[in-house]
Formats: sequence, structure tokens, C-alpha cells
Amino acid sequence: MSYLGVGVSPGNVPVYHSSNMKVLDRRIRITELVLRCVILCLALLAVFLVVTDSQVRVFFTIEKKAKFTDMKALVFLVVANGLAAGYSLIQGVRCVVSMINGSVLFSKPLAWAIFSGDQVMAYITVSAVAAAAQSAVFAKLGQPELQWIKICDMYGKFCNQVGEGLASAIVVSLSMVLLSCISAFSLFRLYGGSKIKNAYW
Repeated sequence: MSYLGVGVSPGNVPVYHSSNMKVLDRRIRITELVLRCVILCLALLAVFLVVTDSQVRVFFTIEKKAKFTDMKALVFLVVANGLAAGYSLIQGVRCVVSMINGSVLFSKPLAWAIFSGDQVMAYITVSAVAAAAQSAVFAKLGQPELQWIKICDMYGKFCNQVGEGLASAIVVSLSMVLLSCISAFSLFRLYGGSKIKNAYW
């Protein structure tokens, strides 16, 4: 008879089913690796879409070029997604190496480092998306009370491509939040009542 992976031997000595733990660990590792690959690809896509975006309009013989550096929120978005891509690449390599080795001990210091890194990246990506989204709303709708015009009426192509980059960045931030939850679970599981000493990652 077993409850939550804990069995009772004939001598009434609690026995932990390590095979169930290994299955759970493997699923977590695969999920983490998939999420980090998604973050890497979409963060690079967001950076590419925003950085390469530009549009030139002529106003009374004066050319004006719209580019991402004109909006500080977009610069922040590019930097945040660049950091997310680099961080995910490093962590993805760690995941692959640990899966190949199959016996890398997931120690508490390593768990804390991964948890802290994921938390920081989650906050950075979410704040970058929030700032860029607010700027996008102003660009799309304007602000009549402050006499801010609707920039997207003049730079439609530019706004559309920025919107695509922002959509990719939103998925990146949501994936990063989910990853931070997974790393929190992996960390606090090491402090659980089951006293697991051989958790593999």
C-alpha cells in the first residue's frame, strides 16, 4: 500500500519509491528544457523584429525615420529579451548536460542559484513587456489630454512589426514566470518532509 510515493514495508518501515521520483525529475527536466528553448527562440525573434524595424515618412520634404531607439521602452525590451536569450542558452546547456550525465546532483546551492536567476529574469522580462505595452497603447491610441498624437496612424508598418515583437516578448515573459515556478518547486522540494537526498537533475 502506498500514499504519494511512500510505501510501507512488511516491517512497517517507511520506504520511499525512488523510481517515482526519477520519473518526476525527468518530466521536470524535459519541461524546463522545452521552456528554455522556447524562451531562447522567441526572445531572439523579438529582438530581431524590434531592432530591424524602421519606417521612413516624408513631411513637407523632411524625412523622418522611425526606429526602435526613438522609444526607450523598446530599447529596454530589446535588452531584456537579449538577456533572457543568453540566460536561457546557458541554462539550456546545463539542462542538456545534466540529462546526458543522468546523475548530476541537484544541490541546494545550485538550486538557489537557478531559482534566483529565474526570478530576476522573470521580473526583468515582465517589466520590459509592461513598459513596452504601455508605450504601444500611447502610440496606437494617443493621449488627447496631453495632445499626444496617434503615432501608429503615421507609422503603420513600424507599429505592426513592433506589435509582433511585443507578442513574442509576452510569450517569453510568461514562459519565464512559469520557469521561475518550476525552479521554486525544485528548490523547496529539497527542503520537503520526505528528506530526499538523491534528487537528480
